[in-house]
Amino acid sequence: MTTETIDPPATPDDIPGQSDTPFDTALSERYLVYALSTITARSLPDVRDGLKPVHRRLLWAMRLLRLDPNQGYKKCARVVGDVIGKYHPHGDQSVYDAMVRLAQDFALRYPLVDGQGNFGNIDGDNAAAYRYTEARLTQVAIDLMDGIDEDGADLKPTYNGEEEEPELFPGLFPNLLANGASGIAVGMATSIPPHNAAELIDAAVAMIDDPEADPLAFVQGPDFPTGGLVVDSPAAIAETYATGRGSFRVRARWEIEDQGRGTWQIVVTQIPYGIQKGKLIEAIAAIINDKKLPILADVRDESDSAIRLVIEPRSRTVDPDLLMESLYRLCDLEVRVPLNLNVLDAQRTPRVMSLKQALQAWIDHQFVVLQRRTRYRLGKIADRIELLDGYIIAFLNLDRVIEIIRTEDEPKPVMVAEFQLTDRQAEAILNMRLRQLRRLEEMELRRERDALNAERGGLEALLASDKLQKKRLKADLAVIGKRYGRDTALGARRTTIAEAAPARDIPLEAMIEREPITVILSQRGWIRAMKGHIDLASSDALKFKEGDGPGFAFHAQTTDKLLLAAETGRFYTLGADKLPGGRGFGEPVRLMIDLDSDAAIVDLFPVSRSARVLLAASDGRGFIAQAAELVAETRKGKTVMTPRPGAKLHCVRALAADADYVAVIGDNRKLLVFPLTEITEMARGQGGQLQRYRDGGLSDVKGFVFANGLSWAMGGESGRTRTEGDLTPWRAARGAAGRLPPTGFPRDNRF
Repeated sequence: MTTETIDPPATPDDIPGQSDTPFDTALSERYLVYALSTITARSLPDVRDGLKPVHRRLLWAMRLLRLDPNQGYKKCARVVGDVIGKYHPHGDQSVYDAMVRLAQDFALRYPLVDGQGNFGNIDGDNAAAYRYTEARLTQVAIDLMDGIDEDGADLKPTYNGEEEEPELFPGLFPNLLANGASGIAVGMATSIPPHNAAELIDAAVAMIDDPEADPLAFVQGPDFPTGGLVVDSPAAIAETYATGRGSFRVRARWEIEDQGRGTWQIVVTQIPYGIQKGKLIEAIAAIINDKKLPILADVRDESDSAIRLVIEPRSRTVDPDLLMESLYRLCDLEVRVPLNLNVLDAQRTPRVMSLKQALQAWIDHQFVVLQRRTRYRLGKIADRIELLDGYIIAFLNLDRVIEIIRTEDEPKPVMVAEFQLTDRQAEAILNMRLRQLRRLEEMELRRERDALNAERGGLEALLASDKLQKKRLKADLAVIGKRYGRDTALGARRTTIAEAAPARDIPLEAMIEREPITVILSQRGWIRAMKGHIDLASSDALKFKEGDGPGFAFHAQTTDKLLLAAETGRFYTLGADKLPGGRGFGEPVRLMIDLDSDAAIVDLFPVSRSARVLLAASDGRGFIAQAAELVAETRKGKTVMTPRPGAKLHCVRALAADADYVAVIGDNRKLLVFPLTEITEMARGQGGQLQRYRDGGLSDVKGFVFANGLSWAMGGESGRTRTEGDLTPWRAARGAAGRLPPTGFPRDNRF
């Protein structure tokens, strides 16, 4: 009887392609590979040529298609097909979008692709499909790739090993800083604004001579393709470039256009970089519709090939600087363009560099390229001289060479043995045409060999001397600098660097449409604002809930700030434009501010009513405060008066500009008059004693002009007032008890 053996179940280690690994370990390892791929092969540009792989592959594919500036255009579909088929196995739309951006003169300071057809516009419209558009390279791209055929950079196999592509471009154009870059990787990002190529080249030349030279002596700041103004201070710009991190404040460029008869309009001719004109106009139109800026009347787009946005003020009296300052805060006529100089260095390591470090890395790369191209040329010269020496030997022994070729079945070994030729020399002689067998050919060959020997000597000296390499590189940069000089259409600076004046305080009137209103606050604290200045004596206009009644009512403007004084001594601020409408009974004012439910409201008045106010507590203490200092910034209000225990804020009275005396009357019906100068002006506190009481406390207080006497209402419906001109009997020092008021003074002890 045989016993069958049963194999144990297979473990993951026994199965090909499977392993037993903790999930978190496997996930972290794979995500790290993905992150590194995103950083090094997709999102961050190389500091040496300023390109990402997709851009480099696009230009390389176009070069192989011979789309030079002096050649005709070819369909973008052809280019995109070659790129995704041979070099960049990604989505066709993403590749085409990258190609479109290289052709947009409002996105790139120095476009690398010359597009024909609809490649989008600054309004934000998309480009046409790639089957409709055509493209070729620009001279900038040719300069960027210059030297690739002379071993200026290494070639590497493509993703499938069928083709080769360059690891980077060796050209002298400073593409990284000239055209800028942006990208988001995993855990890091880059954002580099464009700069002026002529300034960069001048800075590079200075740094070649002196590595300690400051590039900011030549580079003023960013130079955006859409122009505009950079309004940061020189110190802020220097700090941003020194750290490689920061931002630049960029404003639109505008001018005032006279319309005659005192009228004018603002014309915006350049908008900030990266802003879509269509969305900008929509944002300004929304500001007008929402009445966020009453001094702005209209905006129109009169642009053709050049930008022309017309901004109309509400009236000719509007300050144009104030109007634009307000728009800077409300829309994208002013933006911040970030700088995050995060790039891959020569070792393909992500680094945040300063401007000087980035320029130095590019200069170092150009020295490497110069040496590689020199060695490549030396190799070519050596190959050519080898052939020339063979040709000269053939001419010196022409009859014998012809005889060998005619008589020998295998002439090559015979020639090599007889004339000590190399294999390449013998092959070249055998491939020579009969027309080259001229007598003068020997002289031409010797002349060419001598020229090549002289060139070889110069190149060998160049490789051996750092000084000569610097001289050569500066000469090459001078040629590029002349092509993109400040006097050329492409190289002229477009963005102005001008520090802005300190920010102005925008008055509330500019942000709120000024309209007359009537503010009504009931006894129970319900507040509303009725449009227009209604008759406060009309009982029909002032309606309240059952059990409620009038508290405070006055005329104001929507631009006013209202001060509400509570008996606790705290002041609260309300925006007149934010009050509920006049329909209905309004809303509880305690929903708008953090006012205690048991705290009574002492007064409500506009800040603009008077520059100074007199505050008095129920115990007779008080002081003068500036109305502007009573304004609170939060719902919690601002503590101004701190009454003593048992006392409370009782009166808040506006003081006329010419008031020079104060009248105080107590519950004991004693009147006191004393100069206003005896009252202390404070921002916060209890104040000084205005009047002394034996029984009761303060009833009312009033500021007045002593020469005009003291007036009070007679009462009743007559509306008459009475004035007491001689106040000598009641005049005393602050803090006195006072004496009984004149005959006829109101029994309620109120002025």
